[in-house]
Amino acid sequence: MTIQKHAKGRGSKFVYDELRKEILTLELTPGAPLDETALSQRFEMSRSPIREALVRLSGDGLVEMLSNRSTLVANINLADFPRYVEALDFLQRINTRLAAQYRTDDDLADMVIKAREFELASAENDYLKMSASNRDFHMSVAFGGKNPYLTKSYGLLLDEGRRILHMHFDFIKSSTSDQLLTDEHNYIVEAVRKQDVEEADRVAHAHTRQFHDRFMSFLHARYHNDFNFSTTQN
Repeated sequence: MTIQKHAKGRGSKFVYDELRKEILTLELTPGAPLDETALSQRFEMSRSPIREALVRLSGDGLVEMLSNRSTLVANINLADFPRYVEALDFLQRINTRLAAQYRTDDDLADMVIKAREFELASAENDYLKMSASNRDFHMSVAFGGKNPYLTKSYGLLLDEGRRILHMHFDFIKSSTSDQLLTDEHNYIVEAVRKQDVEEADRVAHAHTRQFHDRFMSFLHARYHNDFNFSTTQN
């Protein structure tokens, strides 16, 4: 990875945003060390804002701050994947149901735009854009549901899953047999458009199951890999 220095005068939020992006896109791989001195030199800042950014990333579950004061990019715990999908399924279904009930025309228009952006990223086979636009689409649905508490929880879960999506999209990008299905976002939009709560619930659940099944296929194909995954229960 090529490290670029950044202009002086930017604080901990800038460091947080940069490192968060690199962690979520797997530019910083699970288990990678984050040395405060090296980061201070990279961002041309004192160690105080670096430390603040790392503490915030720790609160997001993206880094682990160890007792010896070293910091590592958090592992991806594949043993917890079924529990992750269980939580994702619940939040995806409830937010989509609420969107079908409470969405406005402006909300619906934004969902259509976000679904199209994901399709374009998929057509370009750009998995970095794909994971970002996938999150944007699902958050547009959640915003349509008008419950900020469920929206916030859903956003955190989607962020946690972005690293999993990057692995999967990278696999699809190099695969000659596996292809990404993009129609399901349109099914969600159509259910929300019709304000059909039960159909919205059904297609949201089907979308979660598709993600689960395809990622399990990925694991079977790529179980031995270069990433540092934790496979033990907490």
